[in-house]
Amino acid sequence: MTKSGPTVSFTQMKDGTREDYELLEKLEQPFLAGTAGRLLKELAAQADETLAGYQITRLEHGLQAATRARQDGADRDWVVAALLHDIGDRLAPQNHDRMAAEILRPYVREEVAWVVEHHGIFQMAYYAHHYGWDPEERQKFRHHPCYQSCADFCERWDQSSFDPDYPMDPLDSFAADVCDVFAR
Repeated sequence: MTKSGPTVSFTQMKDGTREDYELLEKLEQPFLAGTAGRLLKELAAQADETLAGYQITRLEHGLQAATRARQDGADRDWVVAALLHDIGDRLAPQNHDRMAAEILRPYVREEVAWVVEHHGIFQMAYYAHHYGWDPEERQKFRHHPCYQSCADFCERWDQSSFDPDYPMDPLDSFAADVCDVFAR
């Protein structure tokens, strides 16, 4: 693969010069600015490559959760978090919640990032008993200041968003919110 444009002089980071790192910093800006677009593309891809067995795709699940948050009058951080909370499913199915939280964390307030990071454990309240797991696993966080926010996120927007007949807003209707959050 051939790179076009300027490149650094080093093949090992320890050999880089100030000029090398200034170049990288300059070139990083347009890449960072494209984060929202890459996330929207990943969401769109979840329409085709998705977890089997559900009546809807992972994209539709995110759209339903975000639509519910929007209809509840939630602020932009919550709407975008609801949309992206399962964005890690394709690449990190065993820790998708933590992956999604780390994507969001630099851009949203800590309460929102914490909720996304822990929603997987909180969701267990609805199904863990079917596997012989502890449905009250989330109780270990009962004294955390974000506990109720996470319980509410799961109850109102996450666990209820698997309905093939739910009228969800389209992905492009969330693009401006995603772009605004990731432009911070």
